[in-house]
Amino acid sequence: MTTGSSPTTLPNQPAGRVAVVIEDDADIRNLLSAILTQAGFTCHASGTGAEGIEAVRSHQPIVTTLDISLPGIDGFEVARQIRAFSSTYIIMLSARDEEIDTLMGLDAGADDYLTKPFRPRELRARIEAMLRRYHLPGLTESGGPAPAAVPAAAPGAAPGGGTAAVDDHDDEAGWLEHNGLRINEEMWLCDVDGSTVELTRSEFDLLLAIMQGARRVISKDALALELRGDYATTGYVSDSDKRAVEVHMANLRRKLNDPVGAPRFIETVRGVGYRLADARRSTARR
Repeated sequence: MTTGSSPTTLPNQPAGRVAVVIEDDADIRNLLSAILTQAGFTCHASGTGAEGIEAVRSHQPIVTTLDISLPGIDGFEVARQIRAFSSTYIIMLSARDEEIDTLMGLDAGADDYLTKPFRPRELRARIEAMLRRYHLPGLTESGGPAPAAVPAAAPGAAPGGGTAAVDDHDDEAGWLEHNGLRINEEMWLCDVDGSTVELTRSEFDLLLAIMQGARRVISKDALALELRGDYATTGYVSDSDKRAVEVHMANLRRKLNDPVGAPRFIETVRGVGYRLADARRSTARR
């Protein structure tokens, strides 16, 4: 496939499955496009970071694969710019396998990180796990893709057990509320004291799992499985998986203005995991 955003599709595939590949190596770009096309996506490929950013802006993909070593703008900066306007699920690809590169990628806004050379089956499995976590976007009246995907309800209980406490005083159904923080799974919305907070998909998933767990501690292992779409299994969790949870959690706390030392929303249980902080009197139900 040549540089640009000409789509590749398979016949009779569900509408709304859109992917963007941002990769300067033509052979890898063609391989990624083939994998995504076989997975049922309409795929738009770009050979530079600038073209990739515009492809994401134009096509509103569910998933975007992003190489780090790109001409002009590197993948870290591309991820940051994409995150300014899109919630696409970013899988960052790189030949660099040092932990610092993984952390930099996640901190820039990536949801997942895969080192080259990668196995096509592994990439396909990660994409399918991501799809299990979210509804596919529908179509607008004009026939184009809807602006964003909405997370699907996770089957069964939240990781780590526990039940969610919905604020009965909230007139709108589906909201979970704690100390002025509100989150709605079906509408994929989050706000603090009435102000909207923009979260990535991974950040949203972490916060939702903790809100649903209430005061029950949720381990890093359980949260890592949640991010992989394996919330119903007891799969292997590596140290890198746990570190990814920590990076996403740090980004989430920064966006919520929730310091570790004086948490309003998320409390760290050292050596175990996370849970909701104590309810504040000012937000307690009367």
